Amino acid sequence: MKLKVRVVHYSCHGMECWYADIDDADDRQPDDPYWYVDGCRTHADALTAACTELAALDQSIAAGATPRRVSATSAA
Repeated sequence: MKLKVRVVHYSCHGMECWYADIDDADDRQPDDPYWYVDGCRTHADALTAACTELAALDQSIAAGATPRRVSATSAA
């Protein structure tokens, strides 16, 4: 499985914020990632959070677990 990290800069209520998510690299529709974080204050904060989660996902997958998309975990 190839995963990708996406980091996006946006403005919300006059504040500059950063969003990051982790998704399948082959997924052309990034509407249901495996993980996301919203409202980070800096690009570095968003990237650090995503890299930390990516490392955890990597270990989980190596141990035989199948990652679950956000919609599947929020419905559980």
